[in-house]
Amino acid sequence: MELLEQRILKDGRVIGSDILKVDSFLNHQMDVALFNEMGKEFYKLFAHKNITKILTIEASGIGIACIAAQYFNVPVIFAKKTESRNLDSDAYLSEVFSFTKGKTYTIRVSKNYLNSEDTILIIDDFLANGKAALGLAHIVEQSGAKLGGIGIAIEKGFQDGGKLLREKGFDVKSLAIISSMEDGKLSFAE
Repeated sequence: MELLEQRILKDGRVIGSDILKVDSFLNHQMDVALFNEMGKEFYKLFAHKNITKILTIEASGIGIACIAAQYFNVPVIFAKKTESRNLDSDAYLSEVFSFTKGKTYTIRVSKNYLNSEDTILIIDDFLANGKAALGLAHIVEQSGAKLGGIGIAIEKGFQDGGKLLREKGFDVKSLAIISSMEDGKLSFAE
């Protein structure tokens, strides 16, 4: 998606060889107009899958998922990373290692919101090692729902996550795929 790539080039900051800061428009301060265009693009990519719900993980995927959900006319569910007294104890659980945080979380989704009649689209802001998407896919599998696809805003193509997910047979579509980040600069896959 050229609009997203141009925004990454304009406002993204490369830190080292594996961190891309896009907090000025994607995952801290959110550019809703950009999210709207991303939502339209996800709809174009996955509309034929008859999606019934969108699933993401807290926190950075929620904004993108909500905007995209308007085009699919479906609800958004987000996997929680922390236990809460107001969350149903009957939940699907999965372990997820966060590349950004460098720690493992147990994510959870109430069994009230996913079932075998659903077709799920997973949406997230970044794809690096694939652990978040795999954890969400594991939750979809536990529920008996069908996984219609995985939509990613920014994929770090030089890391193994995208390859791993595609080799497992998942329909992964990324709006921007970064092929390298070196010396403060990045390049996109063709």
